[in-house]
Amino acid sequence: MRTIVNFQTDLLRTFVSVIDLGAFTKAGEALGRTQPAISLQIRRLEELVGSPIIKQVGRTLLLTSEGEMLLSYAREILRLNDEVASYFDRSKIAGVIRVGLPNDYAVAFLQGVITEYTRQHTEISLELHCGWSAEILDRLHADELDIAVAMVNGERAQYLSRSWIERPIWAAAADVGVDTTVGVSLAAHPEGCAYRARMIQALDDAQIRWRVAYTGSGIAGLQNAVVNGLGVSALTQYTMLPGMRALDERDGLPPLAEIRVGLFYKHPRLSDAGIGLVNHIISRLDEAGVSSSPRSRYSELDRR
Repeated sequence: MRTIVNFQTDLLRTFVSVIDLGAFTKAGEALGRTQPAISLQIRRLEELVGSPIIKQVGRTLLLTSEGEMLLSYAREILRLNDEVASYFDRSKIAGVIRVGLPNDYAVAFLQGVITEYTRQHTEISLELHCGWSAEILDRLHADELDIAVAMVNGERAQYLSRSWIERPIWAAAADVGVDTTVGVSLAAHPEGCAYRARMIQALDDAQIRWRVAYTGSGIAGLQNAVVNGLGVSALTQYTMLPGMRALDERDGLPPLAEIRVGLFYKHPRLSDAGIGLVNHIISRLDEAGVSSSPRSRYSELDRR
């Protein structure tokens, strides 16, 4: 008979808290335990795993490869555990939730998902903050945001819960032709935008001349620039509008590199209302078929 190893949620919660808060003492303060008790729980978890999961370099805590794998599963297990606990808790879900969304990504779908949740829970006050992905993640690290959606730099980014791939689409006005032999006019977000960088890189690699004809930080302004024929741009399926058409290699434009987008949060810092919103976002992403589970995410890595 196969031996079942039971990863207790209190051990996993301690592990996630240590990593998210960056110290055993901070995790102990958040969980109401002493530092020796936290260390004992981490050792117990390492016994279950069969190898070290955390290594300390100076004052910095780093994950081993086994720890990286366990962390992804631990976040998912705790999210589901807290979802069940919230379901049977009859108290109202209330409070302020601060969410960061990136300028350089299609936020319309996510804004709809988030506001859908707040309409279901009227005691929640929502604060939406938009900015560049790097800025949003900095604010999450500084505890100025509770939940963030941002571009993922590296497969195993800190506080990452779920991720999904977006393949940018070249978009142009429906009635405007594009002649790559004479150069391409671009409508783009300012420097620092992942979509802008991918357009320029693709055109440079294909040795196609380009110039930036429109620059603006808002998605609406960018869409209007494309519809009005000021330039072509990189958009997603969610931000294509009537009056636009998608371009590809048949139009002389090279493919754009994919972008990985992630949902980030610090589990020990998140309220019940925040956990509920995370669960709602993940549910909608799964329904749309765009998010990847921890297992599929690491299976993809194993194939590389």
